[in-house]
Amino acid sequence: MRALTILGAGSWGTALAIAARRAGRDVTLWARREELAADIAATGENRRYMPGVALDPAIRATAVLEEATAEAEAVLLVVPAQHLRRAAENLTPHLRAGTPLVICAKGIEAGSARLMSQILQEVLPEQPLAVLSGPTFAEEVAQGLPAAVTLAACEAGLAERLVEALGSRAFRPYASDDVIGAQLGGAVKNVAAIACGIVAGRALGENARAALITRALAEITPLAQAMGGRAETLIGLSGLGDLTLTCTGAASRNYTLGMALGRGEAKEAALGGSRGVAEGVYSADGVVQLADRCGVDMPICRGVDAVLNHAAPIEATIDSLLSRPFRTEIY
Repeated sequence: MRALTILGAGSWGTALAIAARRAGRDVTLWARREELAADIAATGENRRYMPGVALDPAIRATAVLEEATAEAEAVLLVVPAQHLRRAAENLTPHLRAGTPLVICAKGIEAGSARLMSQILQEVLPEQPLAVLSGPTFAEEVAQGLPAAVTLAACEAGLAERLVEALGSRAFRPYASDDVIGAQLGGAVKNVAAIACGIVAGRALGENARAALITRALAEITPLAQAMGGRAETLIGLSGLGDLTLTCTGAASRNYTLGMALGRGEAKEAALGGSRGVAEGVYSADGVVQLADRCGVDMPICRGVDAVLNHAAPIEATIDSLLSRPFRTEIY
């Protein structure tokens, strides 16, 4: 795999383009807006989403899908989760048969509660699928600081080929075949991060945050198992690793949104202050739908959904969680 296309020129797409180029790939970065692609090409940096970080001149920026995919040996889908279906539909006439698609968005489709892989299986059923997920802040990856991720694929050998294509000294992918577990770890941790942000905004202490992270993992794991994933995936990079980073790092949009809510800001005001997308807002309802379908108890995620989508008071929601009956710690 020499030629890789990155679909989505936000901060994470730009960081992955940089990482792929560091790994020696020929990289095309596609931007939805022509003016953004033109500015990246003219200035050698993504001034909108990654200001001050110089891009390798060999990274080609374009807003034309046909150009972006013409030579692609794999396409990394780095559009926000709620736009993945439309992006896949737009890709349909431009993809060569058998070109692998790598899902880099972490979320659950609003309304349908579909995982990203389920959307692609509906829209592009002939294309091999993989999932890239793990504890990564885009700015650190772009700066070349060490990071490790899960690269999961069902097709034999595809994960290993993608690891070879993207891996470098500082960006270290680990191969897996559990695409369900990798996706759910990345999607549900966004909801948990909002809860952790609320804990921080309410000044409930580090003990509470540690307990919440641990219990959130206890919610994600049985859901993944019920949907065909594996428990061991959830104690890896795309599970515990991503959960820990997103629930503790100030660069996490979901965590900072939760902090704002915990301090008493209205949801609309808190969302208005964010440059990127807090996927947990859209995934919370989907997580609850999946939990109901699978018969899995997920009180933390259900509480976040109640606050975000059903106007539940934060104080009453916290009190409800703290008033639950004591139980044996079983995972």
